[in-house]
Amino acid sequence: MSPRDVVFPPGRQALYERNRYSPAVRSNGFLFVSGQVGSREDGSPEPDLEAQTRLAFDNLNAILQAAGCTFDDVVDVTVFIVDPASKFETIWKVFPDYWGQAPHPTLTGVGVTWLYGFDFEIKVIAKLPESDEG
Repeated sequence: MSPRDVVFPPGRQALYERNRYSPAVRSNGFLFVSGQVGSREDGSPEPDLEAQTRLAFDNLNAILQAAGCTFDDVVDVTVFIVDPASKFETIWKVFPDYWGQAPHPTLTGVGVTWLYGFDFEIKVIAKLPESDEG
């Protein structure tokens, strides 16, 4: 097996190495991005839900940018929400600021009971630009 083609956003490699996973991997023309949460630089959760959601998107966008992509290249999205019945509206109102214009990517939403102290997580698959396909 060839080594994984890992993408690291600027300034957060130590955080990923400490937690023993890759933020994103290029493979067969796609970028597979690990779930991103609203973590601060030190990895701790942003306590305000709306700010945490925005920070998760910002962290996601940093990875996409490091791979030469934007959210417009995203084809599939999975979101995880702790207690979605009470938090969905706050989280969902942030999406238009990051989501872009239609047509939108596919979306799967999953309600969960625990996200390591976070309330929202987003993971995506993006199509790499032709020159970056691996």
